[in-house]
Amino acid sequence: MDVAVVTSKDRVHFNEDDRLLVEALRARGLDARAVPWCGEPVDWAGVGVAVIRSTWDYSERRDVFVAWARAVAQACDLVNPAAVVADNTDKRYLVRLAREGLPVVPTVVVPAGGMRSLDDILAAPGWDEVVIKPVVSAGGRDTYRVRAGDALAASRWRELVARRAMLVQPMMRRVLDEGEVSLIYLGGRFTHAVRKRPRHGEYRVQDDHGGTVEACTPARDERRVADAIVAAAAADLDYARVDLVRDEAGHPRLMELELVEPELFLRFDAGALEALADRITRRVPRGRRG
Repeated sequence: MDVAVVTSKDRVHFNEDDRLLVEALRARGLDARAVPWCGEPVDWAGVGVAVIRSTWDYSERRDVFVAWARAVAQACDLVNPAAVVADNTDKRYLVRLAREGLPVVPTVVVPAGGMRSLDDILAAPGWDEVVIKPVVSAGGRDTYRVRAGDALAASRWRELVARRAMLVQPMMRRVLDEGEVSLIYLGGRFTHAVRKRPRHGEYRVQDDHGGTVEACTPARDERRVADAIVAAAAADLDYARVDLVRDEAGHPRLMELELVEPELFLRFDAGALEALADRITRRVPRGRRG
């Protein structure tokens, strides 16, 4: 197999972007197939390039996924690299980027088993409404919008933090109207962007929660911030997605930097689809092409 487009167990998350990528690679004469990262035996040494795409079921077993990435990287070319998988699948990278001076949504990390109450965490910076989420998650799972003094939220917090490390971030209220802007980069170069908006009454922008997506042109300050964030990643990145929201002062801030399995919204930009297919084709060992 020339290219494995890696998806979830039983291919349940194989999506339109994955299909388009497989078709574009096959049009270049490559043997490209959808391959689950787990659930069935794969001879990864017989694969030219493994491209991580819709592996969205990893979050409940991140350690297994990271070990898989390291093993596959020893057998074939893995995109993006295993070191990126290990770092970027834990959202504590946001704290590191903030320490490096990048504009990140303020983030407090509480380790699993942490004893701090949610109200105590909110009191220090003076937050009255926050979003809580696991440091390892995908698709907005176990993510909640809560207010200070909410007894039900406090109980839910104790239950969650007892078994997993959690993030606490202030609720970025402008997302309710403006949504998030996602800027996509291929090989470190900006290609296209989309705006993701939540449905009425919701704050999560994922389509699993009723969100919508449309192509957009990012503002200059959004490009400037996203360019700096991708440059700071300092890794061999075939693809990256920078999710930005605006704070109350109107400044763009990083919500997430997706480097492992981001949806790249290739269906919104044919040029980006072709560019990614070209990059992957160049990675296939010459003796295998055609």
